Amino acid sequence: MNTADLGLPVTVPSTALFTDHYELTMLQAALSGGTADRRSVFEVFTRRLPDGRRYGVVAGTGRVLDAVENFRFDGPLLDFLREKNVVDGPTLDWLADYHFTGDIWGYPEGEVYFPGSPIMRVEGSFAECVLLETVVLSILNHDSAIAAAASRMSSAAGDRPLIEMGARRTHELAAVAASRAAYVGGFASTSDLAAGFRYNIPTVGTSAHAFTLVHDSERDAFRAQVDSLGAGTTLLVDTYDVTEAVRTAVEIAGPSLGSVRIDSGDLLLVAHRVRQQLDELGATGTKITVTSDLDEYAIASLAAAPVDAYGVGTQLVTGSGHPTASMVYKLVARAESADAGAPLVPVAKRSTGGKTSIGGRKWAARRLDERGVAEAEVIGTGQVPEELADRQLLVELVKGGEVTATAREPLDRLRERHAAARAGLPLSATQLSRGEPVLPTEYLHLGSGS
Repeated sequence: MNTADLGLPVTVPSTALFTDHYELTMLQAALSGGTADRRSVFEVFTRRLPDGRRYGVVAGTGRVLDAVENFRFDGPLLDFLREKNVVDGPTLDWLADYHFTGDIWGYPEGEVYFPGSPIMRVEGSFAECVLLETVVLSILNHDSAIAAAASRMSSAAGDRPLIEMGARRTHELAAVAASRAAYVGGFASTSDLAAGFRYNIPTVGTSAHAFTLVHDSERDAFRAQVDSLGAGTTLLVDTYDVTEAVRTAVEIAGPSLGSVRIDSGDLLLVAHRVRQQLDELGATGTKITVTSDLDEYAIASLAAAPVDAYGVGTQLVTGSGHPTASMVYKLVARAESADAGAPLVPVAKRSTGGKTSIGGRKWAARRLDERGVAEAEVIGTGQVPEELADRQLLVELVKGGEVTATAREPLDRLRERHAAARAGLPLSATQLSRGEPVLPTEYLHLGSGS
């Protein structure tokens, strides 16, 4: 969901320069060489998952749709390209009228994927499709990496809510995208107000250590916060002595104190001590929130601790060690000529070095076992087997350059889809230990054309 969905005003700048120089030089050469109008099929996929990961998470699709809609070369952008001599005059004239008129299919956002999955398929003329490579990959690689980390963390957290609080650990615009991706992956809220404004994600926040330190005493700080925000607020109790802080917090807020936050120390030990102390003081309903550079492993280690919520920052917005999903955007089929009815032929890179690709316009389906649990990601060209016809994964997102009516979805629906997709995988999918993808990728009919 974007601000337009909420009825909020927003000015979206052109995304046309979110691209690489060579996309435009390829365009110029294709225009002069006569191949620019050949019907082409590009696919986004990854050759492998990040080391040790068992599944990937598709995120950023909605942002890709926004980017495609706003991929326009207006006067200032054309002036820049002209002044820098990036492309010649005929190419500038072509760019002045550019808008994507092709079709886009993709895995629905929130779905899981595996090596080789055709996560997105972009079809149109070579010229209009090749320009979108960088912006599409930029969005999908970033958002899918964050969503995958968020999914692992939410799986480790179980029913305990997760708060995204990484805005201070990444670029200010990346922080907004990260909040969105984390929400898709299972986080419940964010500390980033820009993300709350743009995507209607619930926002939370109370105070930092600086608030305590600016007061003459911790008691004064707690009193000011409770007087202003109410007894249901969250008090940060590890600025000085935790035991004394908890005692003071309950004295001031009473047993209805909403929560205390622990941001340092041995979280497992401290959480147990704080829970015992709160209960002894009668604050049995007061919750405990922990922060402090958490990742999925730290969260899992706290499963037995009396913790009610987790706040995660750095490790989330950096993909918990894998800040990219390593997706690529490759030409997999093109027409034999620029004629409208020219048939498509599969094409693929065949060089050595592990960067080969598989040609052909592909479909994808997920095969289930007799218990209804996913057992394989099946990818092929040509006719879809009858037994997989109702298990196909790609959905139509853009038709004739227009975003389809069903392509834009509320974030809550994406969260639900991801939870259902993850639940449909074998149980080993949620293991945090290193392992291979939880589903094998099987290929059918490849090389038969498209």
